[in-house]
Amino acid sequence: MVIEVLMIVGVLVLPLPALVLGARRLLVRVGHTSTDDRADRFEFALLVTGRVIGLLMLLALSGITLLACIGGLVRGLRVPSLVYVFFVADLLVATLVVLTVGRRDQRPTRRRASPARR
Repeated sequence: MVIEVLMIVGVLVLPLPALVLGARRLLVRVGHTSTDDRADRFEFALLVTGRVIGLLMLLALSGITLLACIGGLVRGLRVPSLVYVFFVADLLVATLVVLTVGRRDQRPTRRRASPARR
């Protein structure tokens, strides 16, 4: 019973905020753009496709984990062992989403050294 409650809290703490953050920044473009418009569009389409697949996986894993844990608590049943695997996978995918999409500020630009200082 305690493990199911900790799993519910774990899903509510990391994966659901990561899902919201990833959905809000789905179409945000960061980095340098290519000089070729076709290659730039293709790269952006691949990036968005990867983000959508990751967010769908995060949604599915979070939903299955929450459904199984809450259902197990309400009905007084044991949670299947595969739910623990889904919980760990959910945490890993959420960490991936937070680390790749979660950075809000831009990195400071590197100053170029002037040749006159040599």
